[in-house]
Amino acid sequence: MANSVIFFGTSDFSKSVLAGLIDDPAFDVVAVVSQPDRPVGRKKVKLQTQTKQLALAHELPVFQPEKLSGSPEMAELIALQADFLVTAAFGQFIPTKLLKSAKIAAINVHASLLPRYRGAAPINWALINGDKETGVSIMYMVKAMDAGDVIATDRITIEASDDAGSLFAKMAVVGRNLLLKTMPKLATGEAKGQPQDDSLATLAPKIDQQLMRINFYQQSADQVVNLVRGLSPHPGAFFQLENQRIKLLSARVGDKIGQVGQLSIKTKEQFGITAADGRTVLLEDLQPAGKKMMTVAAFLNGQGRTFNVGSKTNEI
Repeated sequence: MANSVIFFGTSDFSKSVLAGLIDDPAFDVVAVVSQPDRPVGRKKVKLQTQTKQLALAHELPVFQPEKLSGSPEMAELIALQADFLVTAAFGQFIPTKLLKSAKIAAINVHASLLPRYRGAAPINWALINGDKETGVSIMYMVKAMDAGDVIATDRITIEASDDAGSLFAKMAVVGRNLLLKTMPKLATGEAKGQPQDDSLATLAPKIDQQLMRINFYQQSADQVVNLVRGLSPHPGAFFQLENQRIKLLSARVGDKIGQVGQLSIKTKEQFGITAADGRTVLLEDLQPAGKKMMTVAAFLNGQGRTFNVGSKTNEI
């Protein structure tokens, strides 16, 4: 008999994990809980979350409370008496009363090697910090953020070519596969959790506007490139050159040249700004304010013509 599952998730990462549960005959997804649909883009069009779209395609019940605690939806979910509660990039804390309703286990698929990178943006921060390796942890859910006992982990190498988009896609597959391998062992009592060492814990807080700002006067070339990788394709790191805001989606480290914070290289195909350590950041894919993403060559054929070597970025 299939184990019943209530799934909590919102993003693309969540969608991949949910798809694995739906396709596995060992599990019966009886409900999907997602964040409420939010307005997106300049036109503020309200879009369904990724997990909601998948759930509706499979005719699964969908719950979207603004806040689970004390909601009518929570009472309905508890009444389901599911074998498993599974979260993956959900975006809300699960109340303890709901966690305790799971007959077998309430578990989370977290995109880091815990206790490293507890929090909302572990994949982004691994890239921002220039890590060479990351992974996925399956852990018991507790009231404290990502602090439950770890049941299983799997590691993945971060390639130099990875950005947040590509690493999210890779880790979603790793997380899905690890979850589907771990849950049967929990059902039989074979899998056990190991406490985390809280002294080794680091945080991965939400991405905010201040983090998204590139400061060539304070950040090294490596730090700038890692920040770009960690925030690409969304939400995107940005800088201001002569007061024009430009989102930078791909970049690489060049040679040492020019004055810190200034446009130091401009040719038909290269556009580089010198960072705090004296090395140049070569821009590859970018998006000027109000425009679509473009290659640096396309930018240089258009708006890039207005900038000359020596143009300054705004110090933040």
